[in-house]
Amino acid sequence: MMAPDAGAVAANEEKCLSDAIGRLQHNAFYMHRALDSKNLKDALKYAGEMLSELRTSSLSPHKYYDLCMSMAIVLISIIFSLLVGLTDDYECFFSWLIGYGNVKDMRAFDELRKVEMFFTEETRRGSYVVTDLYELVQHASNILPRLYLLCTVGSVYIKSKEAPAKDVLKDLVEMCHAIQHPVRGLFLRSYLSQISKDKLPDISSEYEGGADTIDVAIEFVLQNFTEMNKLWVRMQYQLSRFMYHNGNGGHAGTLVIVNYLILLGDPELRLGIALSGLQGPIGEKEKRAKGRSELRDLVGKNLHVLSQLEGVDLDMYKDSVLPRILEQVVNCKDELAQHYLMDCIIQVFPDEYHLQTLETLLSAFPQLQPTVDIKTVLSPLMDRLSNYAASSTEVLPEFLKAEAFSKLSNAVGKVIEAQVDMPIFGAVTLYVSLLTFTLRIHPDRLDYVDQILGACVLRLSGIAKLEDSKATKQLVALLSAPLEKYKDISTALDLPNYLLVMDHLDTATKKVMAMIIIQNMMKNTACISAADKVESLFELIKGLVKDLDGSEDELDEDDFEEEQNSVARLIHNLYCNDAKEMFEIILTVKKHVLLGGPKRFSFTVPPLVFSSLKVYLPYISPYHFGNSLFHMVHLTIMRIAEYNLSACILKLILLDPGLQLLRRLQCPDGDVNGDDISDTQKKIFQLLHQIIEALLSVPSPELALRLYLQCAEAASQCGFEPVSYEFLTQAFILYEEEVADSKAQVTAIHLIIGTLQRMNVFGIENRDTLTHKATGYSAKLLKKPDQCRAVYACAHLFWATYQDGIQDGESNSIRVVFFIFVGVFLSSPNTITKTGILWLKEWDRKVRRWAGLSAGPVRAIDGQGVLLCLKRALRIANATQQMVHATRGNNEHVALFVEILNKYLYFFDKGIPQITNSIIQDLIELVRTELKNDNEKTDPSGSAEAFFSSTLRYIEFQKQKGGNISENFKQLEI
Repeated sequence: MMAPDAGAVAANEEKCLSDAIGRLQHNAFYMHRALDSKNLKDALKYAGEMLSELRTSSLSPHKYYDLCMSMAIVLISIIFSLLVGLTDDYECFFSWLIGYGNVKDMRAFDELRKVEMFFTEETRRGSYVVTDLYELVQHASNILPRLYLLCTVGSVYIKSKEAPAKDVLKDLVEMCHAIQHPVRGLFLRSYLSQISKDKLPDISSEYEGGADTIDVAIEFVLQNFTEMNKLWVRMQYQLSRFMYHNGNGGHAGTLVIVNYLILLGDPELRLGIALSGLQGPIGEKEKRAKGRSELRDLVGKNLHVLSQLEGVDLDMYKDSVLPRILEQVVNCKDELAQHYLMDCIIQVFPDEYHLQTLETLLSAFPQLQPTVDIKTVLSPLMDRLSNYAASSTEVLPEFLKAEAFSKLSNAVGKVIEAQVDMPIFGAVTLYVSLLTFTLRIHPDRLDYVDQILGACVLRLSGIAKLEDSKATKQLVALLSAPLEKYKDISTALDLPNYLLVMDHLDTATKKVMAMIIIQNMMKNTACISAADKVESLFELIKGLVKDLDGSEDELDEDDFEEEQNSVARLIHNLYCNDAKEMFEIILTVKKHVLLGGPKRFSFTVPPLVFSSLKVYLPYISPYHFGNSLFHMVHLTIMRIAEYNLSACILKLILLDPGLQLLRRLQCPDGDVNGDDISDTQKKIFQLLHQIIEALLSVPSPELALRLYLQCAEAASQCGFEPVSYEFLTQAFILYEEEVADSKAQVTAIHLIIGTLQRMNVFGIENRDTLTHKATGYSAKLLKKPDQCRAVYACAHLFWATYQDGIQDGESNSIRVVFFIFVGVFLSSPNTITKTGILWLKEWDRKVRRWAGLSAGPVRAIDGQGVLLCLKRALRIANATQQMVHATRGNNEHVALFVEILNKYLYFFDKGIPQITNSIIQDLIELVRTELKNDNEKTDPSGSAEAFFSSTLRYIEFQKQKGGNISENFKQLEI
């Protein structure tokens, strides 16, 4: 059969549409006139003729939609037109509903409610009696409009209370059996449900009729629900036949009558079908499913009505309502219906009812069709129960009594076992919801949590790595739930199956999960204090610590730095007060960090070093305090000997137990002799040496040098001279062999000088070696100004007073002890013998050995060395002056002279005899001369002159201060 010309078909459709709209407007005019004159029969007549235009088969879906929209404009203000529209062609009427707006709006039913109001008002006025209305509506020629009218009049009949509500409702629900067409019957029963929901004989209702009142209401709703569900399920087959059949049995219907339910609501589909001409079975199943899905709320509203009945208490719900509903759900054998209705049950009924009927409700899930997406139903149920438990602590005993976890866990297991084709995403989603429920109800039951994780591991067995992105996200949510609940990674590490679940993640997701773990620890300031848990933790975050098999070679640099900085922050949160356990933690961290490769060392080694130094903190603070304290005792004894006082020996002997007690208070857990402490610390510093050596492979010599210096100072504070010397030696070697950049050399030498200045552990020989080495390197810097500044900084290495080594916070404590000793020793000013003084000095040496102090001098006091450094710096400054004059011609060297002057003043203030007034006076005159000679040279900022002026003001301030120092400063002429 040859297809008609497209242009002729389009022209014919335009003409048919224009004629239909003209006849529609003509009949609408006379219908309005009949309504205004209250002529009901004529109004129904013209409305029927108007709606008969929708029976045409001459229009394509696109044009038919336009006709429906024109009809809607007329019908919107006429309440009777929609009623009569149901009499002739329900399919067209239903299509108009979708085209006009949204099926869920149910505008036709809203208009029919207006008809009901009209009938009620007419009955109240006495225009009609209810029986007359029944007789009038019987004149409708077709059964469908007749039943709509009977439902409407039946509503009025119940409201009039001339007959028991239960009798009328029973008759109506039975009469609706006459319509077995799925779409027509579904809308008819939906209308019946809507007009009767406020007239059900419920408890405390005005239509209540007796003891069995609520039973009648429940039976009515359940019967209507059951029939509607059957019609809804049958729609998938009925729509298929209707789609390719027209009333005349011809092929023209293939072009015109297409699935109105779907197409008239979708402009793109309308246009596509109008252009293509024919619609085959491609996508038919999906279209039917979409059409049915749009009508699902018509069925679900019955359950909502049922949940609103006051008479449906827990017992009735448990014994009558829920079993009937579940029976219908299971028996319908329809995937879409089962999924939607189970979701409706969960959403419309109270949480308390679900908790008390959990076993009955859960028993239905394994009986559903294998294709039903159970996770989207069972997961919301568990989420609702979780929220219900979180809403009030008073309901928690009910969960325990109902054994909710056991029932839900068994149900999840049975569902996953029954649906062998359930995707991994669905199974993991169920486990996530079950875990969330468990953490809410049983947060103290780690065995329950691990049981869920174990079940997930069992489901994932045989799958090396997840490739489904959705399942991966759910698995991350599963692993994150315990972290968010307990706010402590240690609790998660107690779960044996936690790591097994994480092993199923791919490399990229393992990194994401590792970052979540670290961020959770940082957020909650969690600390891990056991070596075995540290081992487990690094197994979890190994994707960040080292390169895993299959990981991508290329990684964004910013992302990599963020990951490694997170690991570095994590290392600081691994700490234990017990030194031995802390040492084991450090060994564990070191093992994993050194596997990370050189590219990670610059991020992870420094925090590992500083964490290692925490091991000696239980000893270093009291020891360092003791070092300073016993040094003060030493000075006090020497002062006593100088005063040649008597009766001090006896008092000193009496104070010996006090010193013993003080020592024990400083190290309550350690041996007074310190043997155990030394062994532990030796191991620590050996470990530190190995860790820093690994950093040299990066290479990053500046960072390694800083770490060597830090360890050297720590060893010094522990009184560990050989170790401290070795670390400084390594720092000097790095400086010689690896630090090549001139700026880096300047920074490094100043770091070495500053570190060495604070150390008090070295004997004379070692200290002289290190001091002269630092001075020599200072003089070999590339730039003369850098040489000058480094050399005068070395002057501090030759005069390191006692106060230079005192940590913040120690000064007050040492002062108190000092004055106690002085007060006791000076309380009896009697002369002692020479033998007594010798004995006192011997006792001082014993105190020093007992305190762990070295045999050499505690601090460096070498005024001649200070003077030599300053003179050498001055010579370098003079050389700088000559070089500047020969090249740039500015006064840059003047600033060096002022800086050297300030160093002279510093040591002059310390009372070093080698720093005399004449030296300082000559230097002041030198600076003045240089400033005068270079007054016209370039110095835009004038910084050197300003610096010199500030220096002179300082000298003037010292003159006015008073005391011995003031007398020395007064001899200076400024």
